[in-house]
Amino acid sequence: MGVRSLFPILLARDLPRLVRFYESALGATVAYRFGSGGEDDYVSLKIGETSLGIGRDPDALPPSVGDRVALWFYVDDVDATYAAWLDAGGRGDEAPADMPWGERVAQVRDPGGTLVNLGMEAPAAASS
Repeated sequence: MGVRSLFPILLARDLPRLVRFYESALGATVAYRFGSGGEDDYVSLKIGETSLGIGRDPDALPPSVGDRVALWFYVDDVDATYAAWLDAGGRGDEAPADMPWGERVAQVRDPGGTLVNLGMEAPAAASS
């Protein structure tokens, strides 16, 4: 048995709002949608070279005690993406900072409460 790929599916009470958020914050585009009664029940988003699914769940609750899962997006510019995230209505938990393992990372949350890490290779230190 071999695993070919993995992509997360978030559950959302307000699917249209979360789709709009990821379109605005990360430049996502709708690759596929399925629904009934004039409403989407599921949307697959293309974000760069990866995919993120969002499914409608009227009973979905934001995390209340700790996080069971987090998303990680490698981006070209953590600082610019962090600013776009906040402008789109997301929340910042940890501002961008250089980490000891050589990456620049920010922690944010989408409007549904999902913890998301934005990361990139840390910029090289300026020469003295």
